[in-house]
Amino acid sequence: MAQKPAKAPGVSRPRRSAAAKRLTRAFFARGVLAVAPELIGATFLVDGVGGTIVEVEAYHHTDPAAHSFRGPTPRNQVMFGPPGFAYVYRSYGIHWCMNFVCEVEGSASAVLIRAIEPTFGIDEMRRRRGLEDVRALCSGPGKLTEAMGITIAHNGLALDAAPIELFARPEDVEIVTGVRIGITKAVELPWRFGLKGSRFVSKRFPR
Repeated sequence: MAQKPAKAPGVSRPRRSAAAKRLTRAFFARGVLAVAPELIGATFLVDGVGGTIVEVEAYHHTDPAAHSFRGPTPRNQVMFGPPGFAYVYRSYGIHWCMNFVCEVEGSASAVLIRAIEPTFGIDEMRRRRGLEDVRALCSGPGKLTEAMGITIAHNGLALDAAPIELFARPEDVEIVTGVRIGITKAVELPWRFGLKGSRFVSKRFPR
């Protein structure tokens, strides 16, 4: 069982509106292509540090680009478990990537969080990333995990329990779609979703 990561020092809890709706594990117990666009505009926090999700990618178990396509391994076993849990993996031996497991247990489908707009704990993000430009803090899956302090210690943690917090977007947003980035299989699938006009995405979407 994953251990709860230690909270970063000096990070105060963000104040949320009493009307803000928490996303529970039930939210993720649906098709990954339904969940992914609905995460755009949601607030994602880890120990009070994070912001607004502005870019995600969907991966279905029938998709050759998905880690689960060839079956369970020690690395991807969380994907085959129940929905509403974090799947964290190392990309190219360098960066951690955060995914949200979706669909029924055994489906092994997930949403990769590609970029967020920082809104909470920006000073802590700058310290962790060693840079000032707020637009560059979380404009990529490896960047946001470093900024938010996400590591393999978060693998297997529930998405509706501390230290993770997820809040539904407060209103409808305009979403754009495009092909996924950095893959060599199923490259034609338009399963990347983003917040239209956002300056914080990892790569601009086609107009």
